[in-house]
Amino acid sequence: MTGDTDILERVNALKAAGEAFALATVVRTVSVTAAKAGAKAVIGTDGVLSAGWIGGGCARGAVLRAAREALADGKPRLISVQPEDVLSARGVTAGEERDGVAYARNMCPSKGTMDIFIEPVLPRPELVICGASPVARALADLAPRFGFAVTACAPAADLAAMPDHARRVEGFAIDGISNGSRFIVVSTQGRGDEAALRAALAAPASYTAFVGSRAKVAALRERLVADGVAEARFDSLHAPAGLDIGAITPEEIALSILTEMIAHRRAGQRAEA
Repeated sequence: MTGDTDILERVNALKAAGEAFALATVVRTVSVTAAKAGAKAVIGTDGVLSAGWIGGGCARGAVLRAAREALADGKPRLISVQPEDVLSARGVTAGEERDGVAYARNMCPSKGTMDIFIEPVLPRPELVICGASPVARALADLAPRFGFAVTACAPAADLAAMPDHARRVEGFAIDGISNGSRFIVVSTQGRGDEAALRAALAAPASYTAFVGSRAKVAALRERLVADGVAEARFDSLHAPAGLDIGAITPEEIALSILTEMIAHRRAGQRAEA
């Protein structure tokens, strides 16, 4: 059993490391329960409780299971662990979800009820910007306001133009591993287009875009495919990058790209009215 200070330290350490975890909080108890309202626990992506306490085996299995599910889909859960007779009186069965509450059976002799809120805490999505063009700089300025962690990849001489908050990588060597969702935007605009696009297409990402005309993209596609890049890799490339909002200035183009990124990120997350 660990106290609030231990939990806060663990939460801060995981956030600093960019690691995903779930925070489980007991929000209500009825009758006799080991943990009381306000008890908290931190659960990692491996399904292991690493800090805090939410009671013994009566609720633990249901909480760990719900935490794994929450981390998989990014959605919070409210679970209610109740004894069999209470579930029957309510007309629900273990494993059923009703009105946003998932029900589980409490098999312990105490026969208490615990309601536990489980919140997934995911790393900020990463935006990798290849290039230091005016659009790249505007995008790097705007992106943190929308929750993105920015990595700037550009030749050493160009990196100084990027904002201080951006993590800087010399050249276009995009890391192969990302703790959260990754977005890549190539905005080299004539300074290393081919090398940057090749690196972007080779890196894992949920969204990859190129700032440039359709004619330029077609020419790059022809050259890269002839040089061995799989043609299928271009199928999901957003090019030209951004939604068509009539953007003209670098700031407007950056906004159009962020709009497209947000639409991609939030797809399916909002419930239908």
